[in-house]
Amino acid sequence: MRRFRVLAVVIFSCVFWVASLVVTPSASALTQIQLSDLSYHECPAEIGQGIVSSGGGSRFSKCYLVTGKANNKSGKTVYDADVFGRIYDANNNPVMQNRSRVGSIAEVPPGVSDFQIRITVSANQSPPLKLKQFKASGFSSPVRW
Repeated sequence: MRRFRVLAVVIFSCVFWVASLVVTPSASALTQIQLSDLSYHECPAEIGQGIVSSGGGSRFSKCYLVTGKANNKSGKTVYDADVFGRIYDANNNPVMQNRSRVGSIAEVPPGVSDFQIRITVSANQSPPLKLKQFKASGFSSPVRW
């Protein structure tokens, strides 16, 4: 009787393992995107300037568009590409404290394409801004929650 239970457990485990291989979708690996020709300019009035509120307080801010070229060498469209980088003001103070993710690009087609990301900078941080260590990575299929 004990051998039968052991055999049943082994068979069940094997069937479960094979079924999980068939049913489980493969994870989309991150695809690296090279970013180049980075620059920035103030947002047009319609995108605009405003007030950033956080923790009950308000402070004035400036809106900038970071632009550049995204080079997708994968041969497939990349979706939901997170853009990481460091941004400093004229005094070498970080513009985005304690974070390096500056935004995302919804779709990056194969090859070289233009991109832009809107950022908000405290009005007391002086231009020119310095854009450093920018890179991006995304997925080979749309990310759905």
